[in-house]
Amino acid sequence: MEDSYRQQGKRKLLVELIREKGIKDEKVLNAINSIPRHLFMDSSFEDHAYQDKAFPIAAGQTISQPFTVAFQTELLQVKPGDLILEVGTGSGYQAAVLCELGAKVYTIERQQKLYKKTRNFLEQLGYRPKFMSFGDGYKGLPEYAPFDKIIVTAGAPFIPKPLLSQLKVGGRLVIPVGEDPQIMTLLTRTTPTKFQKETFGEFRFVPLLEDKN
Repeated sequence: MEDSYRQQGKRKLLVELIREKGIKDEKVLNAINSIPRHLFMDSSFEDHAYQDKAFPIAAGQTISQPFTVAFQTELLQVKPGDLILEVGTGSGYQAAVLCELGAKVYTIERQQKLYKKTRNFLEQLGYRPKFMSFGDGYKGLPEYAPFDKIIVTAGAPFIPKPLLSQLKVGGRLVIPVGEDPQIMTLLTRTTPTKFQKETFGEFRFVPLLEDKN
């Protein structure tokens, strides 16, 4: 679990790059600066860890581009103590960013191998989500709802209704919607029956898979 001066230096350069690309929230930038992203990837790919690009991990998934992680996190407007549902745990990097910001993270992963690996790994790093679930992200986690914020880290062909119903009034849902590319979408629940929708351009994610069983 080494985090050398060289790696820390590369991370600072990455933070400056995503700042130049438009990320303004200092708390988000500090979280990216604090988390050793190279540990979330196979050691043979360490040179790629601090480039601003997505990279393949196990089970046909990817670790998202750092700018994308920062962009989605900034849209969430995370406050310490927020109950946040993350759909698509993946490598655990986004969950670590949310934990670093003081959120209470509930996260779902549908690839069992990845779920087991990431659960153990986050614990080793000292990041402890409130709850990690192996299951179908389309269904959310109704037993822990309502959530202050919901983040989806895979491309959804449509916005799952259960996720909308699990959001508090005043809460924010950040989700990439569409086939390829996706449109980054922010939904704010303004009343029990109404949502305000904003869009923020094109991004590329692996697809959010529904459990058809």
